Amino acid sequence: MIQDKIYGIIVCLIIAIPALVIGNLFPIIGGPIIAIILGMLISIVWKNKDRFQEGIGFTSKYVLQLAVVFLGFGLNLTVVLATGIQSLPIIVGTIATALIVAYVMKKALNMEKNSAILIGVGSSICGGSAIAATAPVIGADDEEVAQSISVIFFFNVIAAIIFPMLGKMLGFSTISGDPFGIFAGTAINDTSSVTAAAATWDNMWGLGSQTLDKAATVKLTRTLAIIPITLALSLITQRQNNFNGEKFSLKRALPLFIVFFVIASIITTICVSFGVDANVFMPLKELSKFLIIMAMAAIGLNTNLVKLVKSGGKPIALGASCWIAITVVSLALQHLLGLW
Repeated sequence: MIQDKIYGIIVCLIIAIPALVIGNLFPIIGGPIIAIILGMLISIVWKNKDRFQEGIGFTSKYVLQLAVVFLGFGLNLTVVLATGIQSLPIIVGTIATALIVAYVMKKALNMEKNSAILIGVGSSICGGSAIAATAPVIGADDEEVAQSISVIFFFNVIAAIIFPMLGKMLGFSTISGDPFGIFAGTAINDTSSVTAAAATWDNMWGLGSQTLDKAATVKLTRTLAIIPITLALSLITQRQNNFNGEKFSLKRALPLFIVFFVIASIITTICVSFGVDANVFMPLKELSKFLIIMAMAAIGLNTNLVKLVKSGGKPIALGASCWIAITVVSLALQHLLGLW
């Protein structure tokens, strides 16, 4: 019943509004991280959430899935593939590297499977959006999601700060923004930090928005990897359930929200090809961002901050391994391809 959920949804909405405002003021941090932090801090002092728990749970699961669907309206597949083809080998290489490193480190550190998957997917594809899409598929709980988002955020901030200096040391072109744009778009995972690093490079060398445009396109191309990765994880999860005696379920093996995400992307692509202005879909894209912030507020409310801090060592080690490996592979492939 909606009456049972409305109070919890309203609480998440109330937290999301200031998180959005603060996130816009500090884009390198972003609204989702602010919402998680606010939710966790509120949860420390708010002990009796029984009346609100159903709505909070609904927001962390179903509102998150709806956000992923609306995210699809920001993807014009034709433009993304056409302009991202130059960076495709690097994208594939960095994604494969991150997933392999995550698997190896999960074994070496004896980590929980879900946390390792979320950090690996978040590192390799597009940070919070990839984690948002993957969590429901593998049945991750809110604390696993919060921990993974926090790890990704930590290395995003480091990358946004040091990558422009690293690019200067390595001798990236200061005339064209493409080389550093490809580097930022493939080696940094979350949109806010990709944007921050690319904009800094443009400002350093007076390149207008060259670097930012290139980095954003590469980042969008990476976002497409959400589709095959989540579908593959869904099938693997369903197969493991079958081994545990559960019957095969097409609905679980092929999550509807991922299907709708693909349909939304196709609708955008078709409409734009017929002359519809891509800006028509901008409100849905912005709504997607706000719904993710709401869902992160709910996840924060369901997260034990003390437990998160105490158990954070292994996830940080895994995140660091993925981040370093992605950076090295991105630079190596760009060098091999003669892009810098």
